[in-house]
Amino acid sequence: MRSRSEVDATLQTAKLNPTELLPVVQCLSFGPQAGAGECCLLQLEPGLCDELEAGSSLVIRGEKDEQAVLCSKDKTYEMKIADTSNMLLFIPGCKTPEELNADQSSCSVIHSQIAGFSNNYWELRRCRPKLKKLRKLLMENPYEGPDSHKDDTLTFSKYTTEDLFSLIQASEGEILHQLQVLDACKIEGYWRILEFDYQMKLLNHVTQLIDSESWSLSKVPLCTCLEELGSLEPIEMIEHILLSYGRKYTDEAGEVYFEMREDKICRAIAQMLLQNAVKFNLSEFQEVWQQSVPEGMTTRLDQLTGLALVDKTSRPETIFLLKVEDLPEDNQERFNSLFSIREKWTEVDITPYIQDLCAEKQTVGALLTKYARSSMQNGVKVYNSRRPIS
Repeated sequence: MRSRSEVDATLQTAKLNPTELLPVVQCLSFGPQAGAGECCLLQLEPGLCDELEAGSSLVIRGEKDEQAVLCSKDKTYEMKIADTSNMLLFIPGCKTPEELNADQSSCSVIHSQIAGFSNNYWELRRCRPKLKKLRKLLMENPYEGPDSHKDDTLTFSKYTTEDLFSLIQASEGEILHQLQVLDACKIEGYWRILEFDYQMKLLNHVTQLIDSESWSLSKVPLCTCLEELGSLEPIEMIEHILLSYGRKYTDEAGEVYFEMREDKICRAIAQMLLQNAVKFNLSEFQEVWQQSVPEGMTTRLDQLTGLALVDKTSRPETIFLLKVEDLPEDNQERFNSLFSIREKWTEVDITPYIQDLCAEKQTVGALLTKYARSSMQNGVKVYNSRRPIS
C-alpha cells in the first residue's frame, strides 16, 4: 500500500507539480481474482440504459448455428466484438475526477483494487428482426380446419408463445406484431397459421352471408355472423377470419361490427386465382379478378404490391405470383434471387421486394446503390446485378 510520501516521491521523479493535480490520489492494484475474460463489457445506447435502470431486462437470442442478437422488449440489436488499443479496467467504487473534486474531505490516498480487465467490448447495432424463421416454423403445420385429421398424426412441432420467444431472433414486441401480420391465431394454446385454402373457405362463408343479407361492407355484425355460420365452422374461426380481413369496432349501442378491408380481400382473391397458374394474361386476369371479388369492391393492381409482378415486356402483358415472404432474408441472396427472376428492374417494380431489407434510417436508394448497377433503357432508369447471376 503506497503512502503519501511514496506518491510524492513518484511525482517528483516524473517531474510533475503536485499543485497542478487533484489533492486526492487513487492507487490501483490488481485484486486476487482479476483476470482477462472474466468480465464482458457491453456498450449500450442511452435508451437501453434507461430501460435497464427502470427494471427491464435484455436477452441474447440465437441457436448454435446463428449469430447472436440482443433483444430488448421491442428492438433487436446485432452484437459484434470491438477491439480497443487501451486496456479497460473494472474498478468497483472507483471515483471520477468530478467526484473527487466534490469530495474534499476524502483522505489524500485512496486504494482501489482492479476486479478485472478486457481488451474488447460488445458493440450493439440496431438491426432488422430475423422473422422469416417465424413464418417457416408455423408453415410446417398450417391449420386445415376441424375436419382435418392431420393433427391426429402430427409429426411436426407446435409452438407456444414461449417457444417462439426462445427460437426467433427478435424482441417479444416484434414477434407478437409479426404474428398479427401473419394472421396467426392460438388454437389450444399453440400458435397456428390457417392453411390458405381453409382461409378462403372461411372468407367465402362470410362474403356470401354479407351478400345474402345485403349488409354494408362497412357494417358486418359479429353476433349474427357467429349465429348464422356457427353450424358450418367453429365460431373462433369465424371471428378470427373477421379480425384478419376486417376492422373491429363497437357502435353507440354496444354492438360489435366489422368494416371489411377491401384491399386485403381483393389481394387474397388475386392470390387464389394466381397460385395455380405460371403466368396469366393480364387483361384476362383483371377481368376474372373483378368478377370474383364481393359486389361493391373494386380491384386495383396496387393491391398486389409484393404479391404479384406484371411483365410489361411480353405481348400480351402477363402477371404472375411473386410473394416477398418467399424470398431470402439475407440482402445479397435476396438481390441474387430477384435478378435471376428478371435481369433488369425499374425502381418502382423492385421496391416492394426490397423495402423490408432497409435498416433503420436506410433508404431503398441506398440498398440499390450497394447491391445493383443502374443504367438507362429507353429513357427509364433500370437496375441490374453487380455480379454475374448463374
